[in-house]
Amino acid sequence: MITGANSGIGKATAMGLAKMGATIVMVGRDKNRCEEAQKEIIEKTGNKNIDILICDLSSQQEIHNLVDKFNQKYQNLHILINNAGIVLKKRTLNIDGLELNFAVNYLAPFLLTNLLLNVLKKSAPSRVINVSSGVHKRASLDFDDLQSKKKYSSFGTYGKSKLALLLFTYELSRRLKDFGITVNALHPGVVKTNLGRDQPAFSRWFQNTFFKSPERGAETSIYLASSPKVEGITGKYFINKTPAKSSEESYNEVNAKKLWEISIKLTKLDIN
Repeated sequence: MITGANSGIGKATAMGLAKMGATIVMVGRDKNRCEEAQKEIIEKTGNKNIDILICDLSSQQEIHNLVDKFNQKYQNLHILINNAGIVLKKRTLNIDGLELNFAVNYLAPFLLTNLLLNVLKKSAPSRVINVSSGVHKRASLDFDDLQSKKKYSSFGTYGKSKLALLLFTYELSRRLKDFGITVNALHPGVVKTNLGRDQPAFSRWFQNTFFKSPERGAETSIYLASSPKVEGITGKYFINKTPAKSSEESYNEVNAKKLWEISIKLTKLDIN
């Protein structure tokens, strides 16, 4: 399963894994764009095992519905790639009353992954891959302002959400170390995607001119999903298919546990 799979890095990841013969479940919120991407991947790879499930990841109810639909159709899940992400110029709330960057970039992977844990455990060995960003290194979590009410900037808030995703990655890897599930994160590099579609025209031009292609940006995601070289490796942060150091704050286990407890309350999950 790949979220945000109808464009950018997600689509390139789906394409690469489809070429290897994988059964792909593409998750996206726009049915037409998902169907176009599905058709293109099937035509280019000859792999017909490309499914789509529609979900707006900003809505916790839609994430629950997504998992219900998946469980009705499939018995196994070997790879979950939490790829979808957004950057918004203005502070916006989702249907659950939560800041949208935080909701989509962090809480959605937290909720989706936890809801899929039973099937991931049953399918072990399995892998969870979280697409983070190098921007997390400029961020710091303020637990009194996780919703960015006091201070909001597009890339500052985006960076905080990606730092939260790393804290989650490492905490989940510790919790799942005895279940045959590896959990890793990656920085895909500075990539030309529609992530910055809400940004000013010059920023979009600069991105399209100088950033690397989605295909190159997807290489580490594909590697972590498919390579036997990373079998059994967990709790790592990868850049260019190589383990790297994330920020010092991302390794703070006290903050990771605190964030976990807050996230359970925000998603109303019945877990420890």
